[in-house]
Amino acid sequence: MSLDSPSTLRKFVVPLLKLAVSAVLIGVLLSRIDVAQLWATARTAAPAWLAAALGLYLLMILASAWRWGLLLEAQGIILRFRTLMSSFLVATFFNNFLPSNIGGDVVRITDTAPAAGSKTLATTVVLIDRAIGLLGLGLLAALGATAVPRLVNEGGVIGPSLLWVGFLVAVFLAAGAVLMPQALPQVLRPVRRLHPEWVDERLARLSGALARFGEAPGALVGCFAGAVAVQAVLVAFYLAIARSMAIPIGFSELAVIVPISFLVQMVPVSVNGFGVREATFGLYFARLGLPLESALLVSFLGAALIMLFSVSGGVAYLVRRRVPQPAAA
Repeated sequence: MSLDSPSTLRKFVVPLLKLAVSAVLIGVLLSRIDVAQLWATARTAAPAWLAAALGLYLLMILASAWRWGLLLEAQGIILRFRTLMSSFLVATFFNNFLPSNIGGDVVRITDTAPAAGSKTLATTVVLIDRAIGLLGLGLLAALGATAVPRLVNEGGVIGPSLLWVGFLVAVFLAAGAVLMPQALPQVLRPVRRLHPEWVDERLARLSGALARFGEAPGALVGCFAGAVAVQAVLVAFYLAIARSMAIPIGFSELAVIVPISFLVQMVPVSVNGFGVREATFGLYFARLGLPLESALLVSFLGAALIMLFSVSGGVAYLVRRRVPQPAAA
């Protein structure tokens, strides 16, 4: 295989570039602080608050698995909650120990495709789940920015108005896709040039899945409410970490910082957001008059606790034999 081939670039060059970006950003941030003092402060973290943070992260996983189950049920796919929980734990492990969060989605799709009878349907459900999660994230960010406007207005271009407009536009587009699924094949018509029969078949399945979602609005509303709850719990997770070290920051401020940091991490320029996430925390903590050390402590400890929790998904992956068949379909 030629070293100049596209596959070689994807497998080696791109990951190395991401690793370099993460290393450079973290190196720059650490060069601006007293690392010894950072470590000394981290050692003062109250174990009770860190345990509470882990409990909140477990609650987030439970709510996420429940949301996923609602969407599957709307498609006539009934799986036990234990099965969904196990799959979500394994997906979390893959998300945090692979250089991309795509791995976790592949796990979820693979686990539900047999019950769905179609990888396209299983993929559609996961993508809808992701999209609704982004809507919940956007709503929480808009609410937080409205409560603490100085955090986003001072030296930045993303104000509360822009966040609300972005959220409402996203809701409008999502509603259009669900209420008028027959229009989707027309919008994606240019894609047919790649492989007409293959594309037509999958567009038909996608339209059918969206139509079934339109017939089950309760599932979508419940999933959206769950998405908002998930984002709120994640904010509380970081708040508990801040409280463990007596860092003076509130829920409203973190309701802006945490969602924006998640959005920034979606840009594929680093390894699992490392460096980019810390830089985002540092930027907004500085606007609140908090030292860079505080931002790095909250971000690093959050990442460490998430990775620690994700080990449970690795254990689940090792011990499970196979995903049980659905109780009904």
